Amino acid sequence: MAVTTYSDISPRTAAYVVVELLKRAMPYLVLEKFGQAKSLPSNKTQSMKFRRYNSIATTGTRLTEGVTPAGKKLTTTDITANLYQDGDYVEITDIIADTHEDAVQHEAMGIVAEQAAKVIEINRYDVLKACTNVFYANSVANRAAVLAVITRDDQRRIVRSLERQEAQHITQIVKSTPSFNTESILPAFVGVTHTDLTTDIRTMTGFTSVADYGSIGKWETEIGACEDVRYLKSTIFTPYEDAGSATTTGKVTTAGSQCDVYPVMYFGRDAYGIIALKGKFAITPMVLNPGIPRGGDQLGQRGSIGWKSMQGTVILNDAWMSVLEAACSS
Repeated sequence: MAVTTYSDISPRTAAYVVVELLKRAMPYLVLEKFGQAKSLPSNKTQSMKFRRYNSIATTGTRLTEGVTPAGKKLTTTDITANLYQDGDYVEITDIIADTHEDAVQHEAMGIVAEQAAKVIEINRYDVLKACTNVFYANSVANRAAVLAVITRDDQRRIVRSLERQEAQHITQIVKSTPSFNTESILPAFVGVTHTDLTTDIRTMTGFTSVADYGSIGKWETEIGACEDVRYLKSTIFTPYEDAGSATTTGKVTTAGSQCDVYPVMYFGRDAYGIIALKGKFAITPMVLNPGIPRGGDQLGQRGSIGWKSMQGTVILNDAWMSVLEAACSS
């Protein structure tokens, strides 16, 4: 009887492998939580549309007795995210599979899961840090002049800008599990940045550590909160090396010629859209077991463990997110 397989594993085994892949991937996916997330449909189209319903104008007219007003018409804005395919694999020989004391294939699956999450998160970061709503620490003119570290005054400028554009607090996030679910949270804007900025964020006036949250649940890699913003960190959100001020005393610098400049990305609700790394079609495991003859490997000396994923990220509204560029204390 013919059996449909993912390479050398059955659909049931493949489903198990997908769950294990996603479990290892979740801790690296900070941006997964806060975007408007869509699951990839079964037909795997090469584009995904995100639809925003626009606000109705406030130029209403006073009612006249017995006269029905004209009313307003709903309008929408469609934004298309182009999808791309990522993937990679590691090779395993039949000798390793047959003689090594460790569960090499299981360990390899974990390693490629971590790689998949990091690749996807880096690609999302590259899209989102290009937001056009940019601020510079201490209100300097451009990136090349950045010398100051992040302060509460910088944050307040950004929050004021977001609120002027009617950006809403994030009230739901995608849960940190392989299933496609959301959970409610206390309303807040979210700031994400590199782990290097942890100390500078903690020294902001009015900062509250996650240890002092009480009954409020914290997220993986969360640093804490300052007024309306909760901050998270990741090594994936890398700085622009040697892109800031030539005055480097007391600041992190890669080559010693200029300050490194760290983006801090702030998000309101529905600021960006992503293809969620969750659900049935989120990621496809690709497993070739060693010991099975096949074209180009007639003795079955090699096998491989890999992954493929269709992904896409798009900014839905630049006015509902901001990027602060700041230096980092050494």
